Formats: sequence, structure tokens, C-alpha cells
Amino acid sequence: MIIIQNKGDVRMSEQPNLATIQLNGSKQSFILNAKTFSTGSRGFNGSGKMLAGNKNYQVSINCVEIGSKPKEKEEKKK
Repeated sequence: MIIIQNKGDVRMSEQPNLATIQLNGSKQSFILNAKTFSTGSRGFNGSGKMLAGNKNYQVSINCVEIGSKPKEKEEKKK
């Protein structure tokens, strides 16, 4: 279960964007930072470690805004 709590644009708000992961009954929130991905798409990402069921897990979260990737310029006709 993943719960995204959008607190507004992280660049214009002091409140962070959070994603809460629930795994084997344990919950932990992770801060999501604004990011422009290598593809040009915009969104948020975060990562960290959490303990759930006496085991350690590494967590990676990507939230990509659909349609945010810049359109490629049309190739010039020869």
C-alpha cells in the first residue's frame, strides 16, 4: 500500500511531499523531492530504508507526472 500525500509544490511550500509505505504491518513515511528525470519528465522521487517484520528493506519511490516529458522536435525535412 502506498499513500501519496501531496502538500503542494515543494519549491513553493515549506511542507514536504510525503509517501507512506505500509509493509508487513509497519508504516514509514518518505520525503519526496522534486526532480527532473533524465528523460526530461518531471515528478518526485525519494528513497530510504525501513524495518518491517524484523527485516530491513531499501525503498525507492518515483512519481512521474504523466505528459510532462517534452515533445521531441520534429526532424527537419531534407
